[in-house]
Amino acid sequence: MDDASAAMVVDARGIVTGWSEGARRLTGHPAEEAVGRAARALLAGDAPSGTAPLPPGPVTLRHRDGHPVPVRLTVRPLLGAGGAPAGHLITAEPPDETRVSLAAWAFQQAPLGVSVVGPDLRYLLVNDTACRLLGEPQENLVGRSCLEPVEEEYTRGLGRHLRRVAETGEALHYEMYSRAPTQPHPRAWNMEMWPVAGPSGESVGTALAAFDTTEQHRARRRLALLNEAATAIGTTLDVVRTAEELVALMVPAVADFVAVDLHDWVLGADEPPVRPDTGVVLRRVAHGSAAEGAPEAVVRLGQTDVYPPSSPPARALRECEAVLARAGEPDFDRWVAERGVPAPAHRVHSLLAVPLRARGTTLGVVVAVRNVHPEEYADDDAALAEELASRAAVCVDNARRFARERATALALQHSLLPKGLPGQSAVEVAHRYLPSASAAGIGGDWFDVIPLAGSRVALVVGDVVGHGIPSTATMGRLCTAVRTLADVDLPPDELLTHLDDLVIHLADDGEDVAELGSTCLYAVYDPVSRHLTVAAAGHPAPALVLPDGTARLIRVNAGPPLGVGGLPFEATELRLPEGSVVALYTDGLIEDRDRDIDRATDELCRALAVPVDSLESLCDGVLKDVLPEEPGDDVALLLARTRVLGADQVVTRDVPPDPEEVAAAREWAGERLAAWGLDEIAFVTELVVSELVTNAIRYGVPPVQLRLIRDRTLICEVADASSTSPHLRRAHAYDEGGRGLLLVAQLTQRWGSRQTDGGKTIWAEQPLP
Repeated sequence: MDDASAAMVVDARGIVTGWSEGARRLTGHPAEEAVGRAARALLAGDAPSGTAPLPPGPVTLRHRDGHPVPVRLTVRPLLGAGGAPAGHLITAEPPDETRVSLAAWAFQQAPLGVSVVGPDLRYLLVNDTACRLLGEPQENLVGRSCLEPVEEEYTRGLGRHLRRVAETGEALHYEMYSRAPTQPHPRAWNMEMWPVAGPSGESVGTALAAFDTTEQHRARRRLALLNEAATAIGTTLDVVRTAEELVALMVPAVADFVAVDLHDWVLGADEPPVRPDTGVVLRRVAHGSAAEGAPEAVVRLGQTDVYPPSSPPARALRECEAVLARAGEPDFDRWVAERGVPAPAHRVHSLLAVPLRARGTTLGVVVAVRNVHPEEYADDDAALAEELASRAAVCVDNARRFARERATALALQHSLLPKGLPGQSAVEVAHRYLPSASAAGIGGDWFDVIPLAGSRVALVVGDVVGHGIPSTATMGRLCTAVRTLADVDLPPDELLTHLDDLVIHLADDGEDVAELGSTCLYAVYDPVSRHLTVAAAGHPAPALVLPDGTARLIRVNAGPPLGVGGLPFEATELRLPEGSVVALYTDGLIEDRDRDIDRATDELCRALAVPVDSLESLCDGVLKDVLPEEPGDDVALLLARTRVLGADQVVTRDVPPDPEEVAAAREWAGERLAAWGLDEIAFVTELVVSELVTNAIRYGVPPVQLRLIRDRTLICEVADASSTSPHLRRAHAYDEGGRGLLLVAQLTQRWGSRQTDGGKTIWAEQPLP
């Protein structure tokens, strides 16, 4: 016997001998109570007479608890051995009327709003839930147009979709956001529509079911907002811009007005205070409103705002969690009244204050206000705002740290770059340095102008790989090393070789080779010979502008960048006419991701060839015409216009290798100084000439040459063919020699020696009277 159906077996006497589980569910009688009883005892009334124990057709059974159960019985005879009657199998099903009643009850009691409209869009049936949503009893709705009791925006979409279902005969699903007449706030609805056909298949109307999916809709909106925050907040490493992005994201999706206030130290380069700031004085960095002009704002951008201890923002800062406040709460009402929010913004009914915290540090507070949006803030709104504020706080802290590191690197770099170029007569110089504004940070670009002996000058420009403080520190090392090597007066190619060894040694000491890699260009100009000697280590070639206005790049055999090692550096030498302009620069001026390098260098040459009244104007013109719109690297530019020391400033005498020629050289020097009007220093100069020429004749190798240069100082040079340089030492009491250089060092401003292709040169400088 199938337990799912309501069935029983009775014998020939009408006694129940079998009882199904379905029969138990239908009547409430368990099998042990029903079996052995007369089947007629289960009826609610007297059974009509007949041969069967129970009559087929509709009858009423009595439930175990006493209530009637209408059913339709089916009676089938059972035959025994030999075909003799053995009893009956009786099954019970609900009558058609019961089925109809159950369907009506289910329709009427459904938890979703269900209704049926006719072809004219008038209500035919409306269940209880739909009546509650529409705010009308069923008798008022039946026969009335379904487009009347709801708002216009809702009815336009509803009517269009209902007509489409009636015309196509196809079911339709769509979502909408609208306010029901009995609800104070709009809600999200999931709408299902389908055609209703009669027994013969003809269309009799359209059914409509509305599911309230507001919570799912809000969850999707919150998720979409968080996804948008991942890309919309923190697009730049700028504190104020990040705050503005947070405001733009929250208005109007979360609030009618949002303000972001930060501690002053967040906007500077300072570290957070050692002790937490217990004050509530913050600076407004961003605010925004759904209304034009932000009428809710009582503090202008850039001004400070003071929050009393009982105010929601102060509590959020103190408690380090979101604080909800609503109209009617004493502290909230008092604070709003004290702030004097102008009308109509004074109708603030709900507020949410969320601290901006990142890495355990409170940076400020976000205040979100609702005065137009009818719904008050709830806990899920607070969770959403905390998540948005958390993401924004990390971006603000990153921007703050970047600004602090950038300021430190920039200060360090400015301290290492020359503030005022030293006085010299070889060249007229102008320079520009533009730090990078990219997120990578300050680079390691640098330049220098170093006066050398013999009125010569060294022009240097370099670029350290990398950004930030490490590259700036490396730049300082290289800048100091170049000055030290320049003081030794090494030729450009030898100087770069020593500089390359320094970088390799730093890498061997555990430094990061990538950070220590650098390019460098070193040039020396001699205003007497007008020779320019250039050597480069992986650096762009300098540009040259001749006095006739033609501009070109100087062909330089550039060696590898510093730190690679293994390859020699080569020097290029050329003779320049007076008034030539040499341009040294870093790659940030001409290189860019979307820029052709050859085209950029052509633009540089054209910009350098433009006639201007000064080198300063030429610097500005080059940056304006050549620099990319958004340079991604630092830019250093050094322009030098060459000068020449004429025959009236430089005199030379060949000295035969004979000790008796010392007196003649001394006399010749005195005559030259008299011609220049420098009689006041003639005595000292004659002593210096005597000592230097004597040493050259005694210890040097011919030929010996004496040269006097009248520049910013008086320079006395003695050259010979020996490569052995003298050393200053202190002579003992009984030594016959060793006092010459000591005397020269005491009588002159400075002295030194330098190696030349033909030997060495000893020089000494005296200040002019």
